[in-house]
Amino acid sequence: MARRNDDLLIEDELTAAFLNDDLANDAPQPAAPAAAPATAAPTPEDDWEDEADDLMGQLAVDVFESETELIIKARTAGVDRNDLDVSISDGILTISGTLSSGDETDVKNWHIQECYWGEFSRTLALPVAVNEEGVKAELKDGVLTITFEKIKQERAKKIQVL
Repeated sequence: MARRNDDLLIEDELTAAFLNDDLANDAPQPAAPAAAPATAAPTPEDDWEDEADDLMGQLAVDVFESETELIIKARTAGVDRNDLDVSISDGILTISGTLSSGDETDVKNWHIQECYWGEFSRTLALPVAVNEEGVKAELKDGVLTITFEKIKQERAKKIQVL
């Protein structure tokens, strides 16, 4: 039996108390659990590099509107305007380009690699109707701002059924 110290069991004594209780019990002991399979299932940590590769090149955007305009902003720091392609077709906006590190030396050993260099692309459906002809795109201080004039859509017309 475990000795009490101010109504608390000391850890080693607590363990011994449980072991002694198990040994003293004449009831049959439950079967040991089956051994784990030889090959463990992959854990989420095993796939982190694959998931990171899937996210590489995904351009983050902010999309918001005022009363008269729809505005898309994208952080494109380090991208030359000549390496940027912005297009729209039937309410689908595509922004793509290439981000170059400017350093083409052969790397012998990476210590940390957090920056993405290479091609990127983002395609999104615009949430409101816009005038695709009256679009303005500006690259300033590493932020691409695309501004569309919104089109007022007519309200649905009630059709009387005869």
